Amino acid sequence: MSPLIFICAFLSFFIAVLLTPWLIHYLKRIGLLVRDANKKDQPLVPLSGGPAVFSGFFVGIMFFIFYRTFFSKGESVLFLDGQSLVLLFAGITTILIVTFIGFLDDLVIKPSKESSHGLRQWQKPLLTLAASVPLMVLNAGTDVMALPVLGKVQFGILYPLLLVPIGIVGASNMVNMLAGFNGMETGIGMITVGMLGLYAFVHERWVAALIAAIMVPALLAFYIYNRYPAKILAGDSLTYLIGATIGVVAILGNLEKAALIISIPFFIEFVLKARKKFHVDSYGYWKDGKVQSKYDKIYSIPHLFTIHGKYTERQISCLVMGIFLLFSLLIWVI
Repeated sequence: MSPLIFICAFLSFFIAVLLTPWLIHYLKRIGLLVRDANKKDQPLVPLSGGPAVFSGFFVGIMFFIFYRTFFSKGESVLFLDGQSLVLLFAGITTILIVTFIGFLDDLVIKPSKESSHGLRQWQKPLLTLAASVPLMVLNAGTDVMALPVLGKVQFGILYPLLLVPIGIVGASNMVNMLAGFNGMETGIGMITVGMLGLYAFVHERWVAALIAAIMVPALLAFYIYNRYPAKILAGDSLTYLIGATIGVVAILGNLEKAALIISIPFFIEFVLKARKKFHVDSYGYWKDGKVQSKYDKIYSIPHLFTIHGKYTERQISCLVMGIFLLFSLLIWVI
């Protein structure tokens, strides 16, 4: 692997770890705070980590492109040709648009300080649909998809015009369904994006591998502040960013099968919450140092561990991340 990637990854981490404390201070100044529901006193914590993570990722990617442009002396770096760089910019643009949409949703906080509600439910998929346009117009990816059970299926023009937008909208919104515990969303992002990136690298899907390799260090930097006890919460800006990154890596790397396998827990989460018509929270409430579910049935994956009130918030985050790690490992054997 080129040393350049390690330099870009370090820059991504450094910028994100440098900007996150500033972002925490800024969010406090503008009053963008929500209650940390699983704590005893439900302290108010800044919300919206997407800007810091994207900034780190952006600097890392731009340094890579800068080096390739001015110092590679005509040789391809990581086998990326001109067309690959065009697709790379399309992927960056999609992630940027989705992060901005998530930040818009974070900007308005409910009077109860329980959560944000800047966008209506129908507006979120509609706006994230626009984020898929850069990939659609470039006909990103390949129209032959390797799917579980079905094998290889050729979709033709339906791939860029139908499946790409469905993929970006679905991926952007799916991570947001499973949120509410310190460090959990960021940890899930590191696991899923990191494993997809490694899979892309092994199969020589260089654009997808590059995006993942530079995104994961930025997520790791944010995790330092987002882990229990969180100094800042992920917010929609980060959950949307993570989802969009999964979608972009899958499309640009033709890794739809792997992405679907990794996303199985999100599909399970969708089914569980559909039983309650999505009027349900994944998080619970503090009781004797543990997190207790607000429901008597399981309507979310974390409810597996909160329904009996035996686990701490830190433990629940680790257990849920363990579930995602298990499904992420399945891409190597299925």
